[in-house]
Amino acid sequence: MNDPQVLIGLSNPKSPTNVGAVMRAAGCFSADAVRYTGTRHDRAARYSTDTQQVSRHIPITRVESMLDALPPAIQVVCIELVEGAIALPDFVHPERALYLFGPEDGTLEQSLIDRADAVVYIPTVGCLNLAATVNLVLYDRLCKNPQHTRGDELIRRSRDTNNNARIRAKPATPK
Repeated sequence: MNDPQVLIGLSNPKSPTNVGAVMRAAGCFSADAVRYTGTRHDRAARYSTDTQQVSRHIPITRVESMLDALPPAIQVVCIELVEGAIALPDFVHPERALYLFGPEDGTLEQSLIDRADAVVYIPTVGCLNLAATVNLVLYDRLCKNPQHTRGDELIRRSRDTNNNARIRAKPATPK
């Protein structure tokens, strides 16, 4: 595996539905790997919703600590509703990042927040679920990257095989 640019860290995730959706997001937004702590996911993994089989291409690994064996020069970014955090629209994503997300029914450990290079929150009313949060952070990273691929070729590569819809020219409206 090449030096990862984007790692996703899930702290003791409980929902196989959310972890499956996180894996799909990792595939859609080109994350390099997903790591998680805790044992709840292991017990629920047989109910996975990784419908695109992303785990065949992007490793998902259980670790004892999110901070173990980090690639060189990677920055730790906690995504959490914490007073004093940076709002996601104002955040400048590092080139190499480990994004850490808390469990669906809890928060990130204080030691992770203390170690973070940045703590970011999504300015919503209430909290989002795990998979929605991961999707938003990865999408924000993509939108702020001026070099990301765009256009019809990306659409052709990305869409479902059953999708062949097109935008047709509209007839001129008489004046």
